[in-house]
Amino acid sequence: MSKPANPRRLKPAEAMAKATTLRVSPRKLNLVAQSIRGLKVQRALNELEFSHKRIARDVRKALYSAISNAENNHNLDIDSLVVAEAYVGKNLTMKRFAARARGRASRIQKPFSEITIVVRELGEAA
Repeated sequence: MSKPANPRRLKPAEAMAKATTLRVSPRKLNLVAQSIRGLKVQRALNELEFSHKRIARDVRKALYSAISNAENNHNLDIDSLVVAEAYVGKNLTMKRFAARARGRASRIQKPFSEITIVVRELGEAA
């Protein structure tokens, strides 16, 4: 006998995509996530296309993945999708050192982060 499947964490009209190990600090990534939260997906894609932030390219790929998941896995209409949630989390940190004067060393931390994007289909009433 096998284990019963885990219940779906999202609502029926939602789809999710997650991008992990993005080479940027969570604080910088959150600026990009704030700019797309609550927007329709087409508007959010345009926002990311013309953003001057380097990490916007990776966030755009994650948003495309969420849209594809909504269309292919959950049969949602992509014209009525909205970015319901976009939240950022910490990931690993690479530790490096920089040589300093008198034989000392100082620590350099190179943080990684992850972003989770949830798109939701708006109903006809909305």
